[in-house]
Amino acid sequence: MAILVHAPKPRVLIPEKVSPDGLALLKGQFEVDEKKGLSPEELKSIIGNYEALIVRSETKVTAELLTAATKLKVVARAGVGVDNVDVQSATKQGIIVVNSPSGNINAAAEHTIALMMAVSRNIGDADASLKSGKWERSRLVGVEAKGKTLAIVGLGKVGLTVARIANGFGMRLIAYDPYANPNLAAAASVTLKPSLLDILKEADFLTLHTPLIASTRGMIGAAELATMKSTARILNVARGGMIDETALLEALTAGTIAGAGIDVWTSEPPEPESPATRLIAHPKVVSTPHLGASTKEAQENVSIDVCEQVVSILSGELPRSAVNAPIILPEEYRTLQPFVTLVEKMGSLYTQHYSSHFTTSGKTAQQFRTTFDITYEGSLTNLNTTKPLFAALVKGLLTPFTSSDGLNINIVNAELLAKERGILINESRSRENIEDKPYSSFVTLRARASRSPSHQRTGLSRSNSPATSKSIKPQEQEDQVIQGFVSANKSYISRLDRFKGEFVARGTLLICRNFDSCGKIGFVGSVLGKAGVNIKSMSVAPLHEEAEEVDGDVEGNEALMILGVDKPVDESVVKRLIGEQGVLEANVVTL
Repeated sequence: MAILVHAPKPRVLIPEKVSPDGLALLKGQFEVDEKKGLSPEELKSIIGNYEALIVRSETKVTAELLTAATKLKVVARAGVGVDNVDVQSATKQGIIVVNSPSGNINAAAEHTIALMMAVSRNIGDADASLKSGKWERSRLVGVEAKGKTLAIVGLGKVGLTVARIANGFGMRLIAYDPYANPNLAAAASVTLKPSLLDILKEADFLTLHTPLIASTRGMIGAAELATMKSTARILNVARGGMIDETALLEALTAGTIAGAGIDVWTSEPPEPESPATRLIAHPKVVSTPHLGASTKEAQENVSIDVCEQVVSILSGELPRSAVNAPIILPEEYRTLQPFVTLVEKMGSLYTQHYSSHFTTSGKTAQQFRTTFDITYEGSLTNLNTTKPLFAALVKGLLTPFTSSDGLNINIVNAELLAKERGILINESRSRENIEDKPYSSFVTLRARASRSPSHQRTGLSRSNSPATSKSIKPQEQEDQVIQGFVSANKSYISRLDRFKGEFVARGTLLICRNFDSCGKIGFVGSVLGKAGVNIKSMSVAPLHEEAEEVDGDVEGNEALMILGVDKPVDESVVKRLIGEQGVLEANVVTL
């Protein structure tokens, strides 16, 4: 007589609050344990029994915890940020990390509009005045939104939602986002501008919707505030640190900026006596304690979203919002992961390096390109699929200029996101022999000035046609080129535009273009030393041989100086590097 043995249901652990509707999705198929209030030790002692873990922000999913999670397939964060999850450790162990990037988009957008109206009508000041027994109608005269210009930095999903709501007020909408979809912008009645400066000058209200990275940290400082109207008001419901809080405090006190609505802060909660604390107390500021996603609807949405993804993953399907993208099978991971990291860094380096430079003529914006050729050489040509590398490139290109709210780029959505943003990527494999090289594979990224007619027809190309790096011709030097390889699991850049030279793509890098003459290195080191910036590494890259053929003796003595530094370099310090004694051009990137 045969005995039927039923396989045990996968187990899901939920140590924090999840909505009833989300739980209902799980309980029909899995064994669900809600265990709130677990200590880290208690959580570690039981995590090995579970295939899925659903958390919010309180539970710390550390490398130590993940090591004990021998059965775990997915960590689901009911929210956007994953700061409480060690994503790198999860990825190494083949554990998928998912979040809910779209569940709080509307909440964040509505909170932005709420702050805009509160600032424009002096709501906070009026409320405090009335509660103290005063009646100050004449002092608290506000301004209307209708007819005013709303300038949006970062036209991702939150930025577009803000634009659509503001359009209903009859506002004029402008935005700066190099990778914004022109069609979506036009549909939301938003006029795209080529630079940040262009929108600052015109803004009656300025709202920020970008991630906090090296290029956006302190992006609104004293210089930027000085270009704005004295009647302008600033809003930030994205990330703290993008606005120089000291500079904003000074501008508000001096009356050169009319007001601000701030939901996010450099440190949360703000330290006593800090610029943030003084901003909160300022009568021209309406402040909230990071409430952008704090609505009942948003919390319900993110719970349902992540529970649906857990169901998909435990059923053997791919998630729609994997944070540790691209998803790679465990047996493929060890071979491919170093190159995924390399390609993502190459994309990020491209976006950051070509965004803007400080030159002898001031801050110069560069032309972003949306047509890319990426060529794989060596062992990478034998891959069954290059989708993880394609996804990594898209992630690297887009992340520095798109809000982390609502945009997680992975193997599932990379092609769609690239197409939506008008980015064309043509992949090819080179059969050139690199046996004499100290690496097994080599990657070349080329940003072309224009698309060929065939590319324009297809919209997105992922071919595997043979190619070689020798196809790079001197007359094509207007193309922007980055080349890299992996050695000992480290990502190296071996060519940056016209310059060749190996440097590790890691940390904060100060990239300087200069004449290759005596004293330049010493001058730069002296300026950085006085600013308290320590140089951890240095590489010098002379002109690439193809550039030498084109430039001859005219620019043959140019070189790049790539300095690894221990902290972000302030804009004022970078400016001091430019000049006859110093360098021709400089910018800071973080990889």
